[in-house]
Amino acid sequence: MANILVVEDEPEIRSLIVTDLTLVGHHCVSAEDADQALAATSSNHFDLAVLDVLLPGSNGFALLPKLGDIPVIFLTALGSLPDRLRGLDLGADDYIVKPFEALELIARINAVLRRTMKGDDSFALGDVIVDFTKRTVTNHGSLVDMTPQEFNLLETLVINRNIAMSRDQLLERAWGYDFAGGTRTVDSHIQHLRTKLGWESVIKTVYKLGYRLET
Repeated sequence: MANILVVEDEPEIRSLIVTDLTLVGHHCVSAEDADQALAATSSNHFDLAVLDVLLPGSNGFALLPKLGDIPVIFLTALGSLPDRLRGLDLGADDYIVKPFEALELIARINAVLRRTMKGDDSFALGDVIVDFTKRTVTNHGSLVDMTPQEFNLLETLVINRNIAMSRDQLLERAWGYDFAGGTRTVDSHIQHLRTKLGWESVIKTVYKLGYRLET
């Protein structure tokens, strides 16, 4: 997965971001101000930076041009239209206003990584290999027969692995906002994935919530 720089001065928020991104497989280096961020870039290669604006000393707007060609997502409490436009005009790839949902941050990060060609093309767990580019799945070297919707659900679980997702969240991300079916559809598709991949113990049921792909 990606190597991500997290620049955030609030310790609790910084720890939360790093924890969530680490759970889904990213490697994170954190910094609490612009000086620490620049020091980190001198000794690390980063695929993306998550950057607060309200930092001690030099703010995030001033820091962004100094990060070179690292793709940047602003994650900040400054939510006015002028602030958002300023961040995007400076070259940020995305702008997220606090408070934020972990799943949205992960989705926005993956979208930027795909655009910048720095995202993963495949995922492997045991004998199962998921190829996101070809949209194919193999198990023990054999191609697994999978419907487009089953693959969409599998991709959603993989991207958000180790994070518990409700049935409604899975419907929203794997089926789309306008899907008219109920949550039982999720249950049946989960069972199909478990059976086809031998993942009965990998796709966990989260009591009274939904499911989690555990790696």
